[in-house]
Amino acid sequence: MSRAPETPSGPSAEVSGRSGPIDASGVGPARPHVTVVLPAYNAAKTLERTYNDIPKELVADIILVDDASRDETVDMARRLGIHVIVHPENRGYGGNQKTCYTAALVRGAEVVVMVHPDYQYDPRVLPDLIAPIVTNRADVVFGSRLLTPGGALAGGMPTYKYLGNRFLTTVENWVFGRHMSEYHTGLRAYSRRFLESIPFLRNSDGFGFDSEVVGQIVTGGFRLEEIPVETRYFREASSVNLKMSVLYGLKTLSVCARVLGFRLRRALGLGGRP
Repeated sequence: MSRAPETPSGPSAEVSGRSGPIDASGVGPARPHVTVVLPAYNAAKTLERTYNDIPKELVADIILVDDASRDETVDMARRLGIHVIVHPENRGYGGNQKTCYTAALVRGAEVVVMVHPDYQYDPRVLPDLIAPIVTNRADVVFGSRLLTPGGALAGGMPTYKYLGNRFLTTVENWVFGRHMSEYHTGLRAYSRRFLESIPFLRNSDGFGFDSEVVGQIVTGGFRLEEIPVETRYFREASSVNLKMSVLYGLKTLSVCARVLGFRLRRALGLGGRP
């Protein structure tokens, strides 16, 4: 499998901010280099709250990739001292993550945590999220909103999103042969080995990116765990509308079909990639 190439540079990406360990002792962390990446679009109203809840004592680097926001996201991030990469043109949710992970790897990340900066997920669970990777029990860890019964709806998740999530997760568990409570979370931790082992730059630039990563986890035989996390739906939190949710669902089902096809070809000795 291919490795991620060098960090974005030149006229297509503008970079600013700081790097290096964030450690309260001032000595430097005697632990893996953990990088938090924030794929941002119009997140100025919620970015500071998200940033303030990140446990800085465990994090060596924080990177925000701005996808041509029309608000003050970039200015806010720079005031907070976050390392900022700016897309002059909107590249989509998947395109944003490609820049996030490429930059994190180049800057030395050993564990990469994606946190949506819309404050819908609680980054204070980061110690539990990275623990399975740090202890070499997992390659990928998801923060699941559905692992606690009733938690997602109590947090304000719209009923149609909840039902769609449950349907897609049921199909995925059947196809993938797993027993996850959900695959559709915006709070994820990846090991460096995992990101360097999958061709994530070939994935979709849109919302299908996350589903394609799940397909790569399954077909690559990587270890996947999940922890419970609360979710918060409120006016300022970004939320995909019904039309985009339907398109996302169709993309997810398409990934399931590709995984089934890959397994069939492998069973017949035909090889190929999913």
